[in-house]
Amino acid sequence: MTNLLLIESPGKSKKLSQILGSGWIVKASMGHVRELADDGEDALGFDLLDRRIECRYEPRGAKGKKVLAELRQAVKQADAVYIATDPDREGETIGWHLQQELRLKNPHRVVYSEITPQAVRAAISQPRTLDQSLIAAGRARDCLDKLVGYKGSKYVVWRLNIGAKSMGRVQSATLHLLCVREKEIQAFKPQNYWSVWVEYGEGFKAFYQAKLNTDPSSQSAAATELPDDATESKDSQESDRVSSQAEADRLVEIARSHPHQVVTVEGKVAYQSPPPPFITSTLQQSAGSKLRFSPDKTMKVAQALYEAGHITYMRTDSVMLAEPFCAAVRQYLEQQDPSNVPNKTTRHRAVKGAQEAHEAIRPTDVQRSPTQLQASTDETRLYELIWNRAVASQCCPARLRKTRVVTKSAAVHWEARGQVIEFPGYTRYWNNVSADTQLPTLKQNQLLTLTQAATDKKQTQPPPRYTEPKLVQLMERRGIGRPSTYAPTIKTLKERTYVQVEKGKLQPTTLGLELDGALEKLLPELIQPEFTAQMESALDTIAQGKQDWQGYLTHWHRTYFVPALEKAAQLLKSNPVQAVTTDRARSSVSPLSKSKTMVTKTTCPQCGKAMSKVPCQSKKLKADHFLKCGAAECGAVMFWNPQRKQYELPYAQRTPNPQAFTDVPCPVCGALLERYGYTKEGKEKKMLRCSLLENRRGKCKEVAFFEGREGFWSPKFGTLKLESLVE
Repeated sequence: MTNLLLIESPGKSKKLSQILGSGWIVKASMGHVRELADDGEDALGFDLLDRRIECRYEPRGAKGKKVLAELRQAVKQADAVYIATDPDREGETIGWHLQQELRLKNPHRVVYSEITPQAVRAAISQPRTLDQSLIAAGRARDCLDKLVGYKGSKYVVWRLNIGAKSMGRVQSATLHLLCVREKEIQAFKPQNYWSVWVEYGEGFKAFYQAKLNTDPSSQSAAATELPDDATESKDSQESDRVSSQAEADRLVEIARSHPHQVVTVEGKVAYQSPPPPFITSTLQQSAGSKLRFSPDKTMKVAQALYEAGHITYMRTDSVMLAEPFCAAVRQYLEQQDPSNVPNKTTRHRAVKGAQEAHEAIRPTDVQRSPTQLQASTDETRLYELIWNRAVASQCCPARLRKTRVVTKSAAVHWEARGQVIEFPGYTRYWNNVSADTQLPTLKQNQLLTLTQAATDKKQTQPPPRYTEPKLVQLMERRGIGRPSTYAPTIKTLKERTYVQVEKGKLQPTTLGLELDGALEKLLPELIQPEFTAQMESALDTIAQGKQDWQGYLTHWHRTYFVPALEKAAQLLKSNPVQAVTTDRARSSVSPLSKSKTMVTKTTCPQCGKAMSKVPCQSKKLKADHFLKCGAAECGAVMFWNPQRKQYELPYAQRTPNPQAFTDVPCPVCGALLERYGYTKEGKEKKMLRCSLLENRRGKCKEVAFFEGREGFWSPKFGTLKLESLVE
């Protein structure tokens, strides 16, 4: 009897074949094999009817067709088919696509979160059917994302003529978070203040306290747990802020001219619980701060570790650990670190809204220490992070002794805080407590020797830009996207040049700020994190089988999206340029742009009125300005082309050049191909592409024939002979 196991990634094939042995064929789908077609209204590939959605799926390119053909042959050789795609909604949906395309009547669905003999064999022995609720949620997400992306881009973004390529349900909400922070930074006005402190011969430093806090719980500020993306902590203690130099000097003078003595000495023991094991977001945060990995790189390295059988599945929002693993860690600690074994197994509280479909990210074998791992440097470093965090999560709490000393000179109070780790507990594996500060042994009313009194002039700082790990943390907290979408969303924002990385922080580009400013006026609800989070909740409800996905999506489209797009179209029609540029120009261009625009001799090609030069430092432009029509009812804009040394309308508004057309039809839509010249690495080059702009942005986006020695060639459509073209 021959069994066929269908998986997603070919990287798992060798390991799974070794586990299953003879009688098994392991084949990979190479991820998604099928996708929504680019046809129908707005190239959506599906029709929205009253309360029904008719989807049209097709193989994902030539690669998808080839994979499906190979899988059909494998199915013919098998007596039973097991679908072992990834254990999440996306994996369930891929399994459904395989069932549909391969015409499988009763496939066995198996799910495992680690590629180990025990887990795989246990899953094979207990197969289930495909979960139709998870599939419904996966299909709903696909349709919803394409609906927002395609229609929003076509009817709103492209009509802005600012160079933006796309918008998206998760993408635009995430961009809005970055732009809101950027506006806060731009609006921030720094203020000077002074920190006043004294130093004593007894060996400690104290800071001015305007209002003495007698609550012992205030000591907790001395040693708070650092977030997952925090770097090593620094002593950031300072005095209550003093607003003037004169007041700071007065306090220093009092400190120097009056004796000092101890008012109170407070101490207490506090326990800090271990952090939970990694979920997708916290792994990306820690890998970003400690290893300098981007979220995208983190997931790629984690995928390799998972496929090699070293860690459990890396897309998860659950902090749960399997009982056998907890027992294994306990046994490991009893042997290696007996003082760190807690009285009972540690349990961790789940993140609000977590689906908890499977385990947290952990090593498959705690006995395989990072030093024993045979893998690449990046894989070893990430594995060490995962191993340490998983072991730490099952250790004893750290015991901290916190102290607070209040001193006095005349009527002025000074405070010092300290912390000592009396028992490290879990911090032996995962140190996330602030640096130790030991205060000397002091007594109440003890006189002190002042050695120095001084001030530090400081300045309030604007809120910081987000690092990639911090943005992931924010996306998770605001309910934007899910574990599988964090990394690809940030990658898309960078590829679209909506954001750039400056000194390790994500900064919206001029284009990103312009697009967000436009969407804030045209589709204000859609970019709000709360609105996107509501859609994620609806998808969760669908996954739980409590809501019909087709009814939800058709209702959302009819009651919100269609009216929203119509309203945006009216705004664009009534005032196409001012509708989106007024506010953004103030914040996104250089100080030069604040000067008055200059009327030029260039006439508008659409209405004949004189055009004005508008300064702008967008990186998308080839000059430091663009031209804008002076007629309010027109609003046309033109951009400088340095190659042709002339101003040109945006592509969407240009009259086609008949001399650029060839006699060769587009292999996708049948329209004529056109010649297009471009520059690459300083060389002038030619290519052929579909002559219809709308199709080039949609179903014909892969139609590109590049000039070569034998003619024009395409990686997808082959070669065109030169003689077939009319020059």
